Amino acid sequence: MNRLAKIGINNLFEAILYTPKSYTNTTILKSLNKYSINEGATKIIINSKARFGKTLKFQAYMLDLNENLEITIFNPKPYHNKIFIQDKEMYIFGKFEYKYGIWSIIQPRITTNINQVIMNFATTKMRDLNNIFREIISKENLNTLNFDDRITESIFSIFHPESNMSYLNEFNKNNGLFGRYLEAIKFVEIYYYMQSLRKKRHYFEATSTLNGDYKSFVESLPFSLTNGQEKCIDYLSKKLDSKIATRCVVMGDVGCGKTIVILSCVMMAYPKKSILLAPTTILASQIYNEAIKFLPKNVSVGLAIKDNKIVDCDFLIGTHSLLYKNISSFSLFMTDEQHRFGTNQRMTIEKMLEIDGKKPHSIQFSATPIPRTMALIESNIVDFCTIKDLPFKKDITSKIITKDDFSALITHIKEEIKNHMQIAIIYPLVEQSDTIAYQSIEEGLPFWQKNFKGVYSTHGKDKNKEEIIDAFRDNGDILIATTLFEVGISLPRLSTIIIVGAERLGFATLHQLRGRVSRNGAKGFCFLYTNDPKRARLNDFIKTTNGFEIAELDLKYRNSGDILKGIRQSGMQFRYFDIAIDKEIANNAKNVLLKNEAR
Repeated sequence: MNRLAKIGINNLFEAILYTPKSYTNTTILKSLNKYSINEGATKIIINSKARFGKTLKFQAYMLDLNENLEITIFNPKPYHNKIFIQDKEMYIFGKFEYKYGIWSIIQPRITTNINQVIMNFATTKMRDLNNIFREIISKENLNTLNFDDRITESIFSIFHPESNMSYLNEFNKNNGLFGRYLEAIKFVEIYYYMQSLRKKRHYFEATSTLNGDYKSFVESLPFSLTNGQEKCIDYLSKKLDSKIATRCVVMGDVGCGKTIVILSCVMMAYPKKSILLAPTTILASQIYNEAIKFLPKNVSVGLAIKDNKIVDCDFLIGTHSLLYKNISSFSLFMTDEQHRFGTNQRMTIEKMLEIDGKKPHSIQFSATPIPRTMALIESNIVDFCTIKDLPFKKDITSKIITKDDFSALITHIKEEIKNHMQIAIIYPLVEQSDTIAYQSIEEGLPFWQKNFKGVYSTHGKDKNKEEIIDAFRDNGDILIATTLFEVGISLPRLSTIIIVGAERLGFATLHQLRGRVSRNGAKGFCFLYTNDPKRARLNDFIKTTNGFEIAELDLKYRNSGDILKGIRQSGMQFRYFDIAIDKEIANNAKNVLLKNEAR
């Protein structure tokens, strides 16, 4: 394998993935098929030649096949006349076709190396690559990988094409890898990637084994848990009751009840201490209020936002400000809306909580499900737990609207307000822009204030946004905001959300915004206001309210490489494997990987 290090190949997997870009086939043809292209070599004798402008034509005879042949050379060079001499016998190779009652070949090449299939690779840095690859990718070496015979044989054919001429013909017909041969390479690529992830997975001793009494807490709740919540809590209890520090991602749809799972984990840790990192002060305060409401009174809860002083407590909830405070002695570290935090930010807090090389248990919660294939891949480096059901069925009508629907929209808003429900209108910008064809808050707000009472307005840079949203929750009818409204805010009376310029937002953001309505099972409405109502993305979005299906749609419309880069900072870009369509291949690779590890 050292011989291939010069071109960046260090192991058998990397050698397999360095597939030939093409083949040169000088195998002597024993027969010809008039109904297909025949690639190979044959012995000819030149009978005559003629020139037609920039085209040179030779009439020849195929000695072994007893057939006449017309040779066509476009834009001939002087050396063609010197090579193709009348009455001269030679071997030529290329693609032979039967057209208009005669065999023909275009731009043939002459060879003296007959009966060979030569692999052509992307690099010209090394000689003798054919022999090196044939030697390395042998059946003996392939068998050490413990793949099934179909995959092993397909890979062998790619690097020993003379062993399977039908493969070679199909390769040329499809201009590259195809069918089961392409699937085999995809399998190797994702298998190798998942194996690499598993090697990166580090196991650390936990600062504490957490096996507190969470069941009494669950039984004390004034409502029943969903099946998904129960399974997730049971799964996490086993993970936390371990001397090995867990690293787990809990994925649940918007409104699936992750807060109760968080509080159950607090009870698993108690009397040890827990800490939760939340992305906004609104969400941190909301979880704090839930904790005060549901946790036993003997479990003390603290809130660290902005410049709040950290108090000694059993469960500390904070925002980014925790990064700049001196914290320690917490055995469980949780993150809500984990995608809002960079890896370095989470690692900073983990480092603070580390004791003599021992790490806290770590659980990351997300209401933005990632695609199933991505979760399958990522499960090699972290544990995954999903909550797919909801405490109540969401009844949300989603609709695409344009300026022609504005009058009907106003009627709907008035009717909802009359029924003591609330409306949120999400604008793309705070101030006017010359580049975006939609109104900003600055432009739209006067209309709503003129025609409605109880109109509140805020945005991401507003220092008083928490107070404004609290006031709106208690007294407002309409909230004018930007997408700051996306994460975690609970407004029980909110029935309608209107998203201006909806096509500019990603699926995850649209789904989070829509998730703000129908929080208590009441009828909800989501209106996507757009100048481009026929856009396929939006029409697909309104067909489902399931976050896991939305994740698949996200994958369908986005470049999978972008998603990979966002989830894992390894820089890995797949050349063959397509995360959007190759779920079964990934699942098969994962099963084989686990089976091989168990050997």
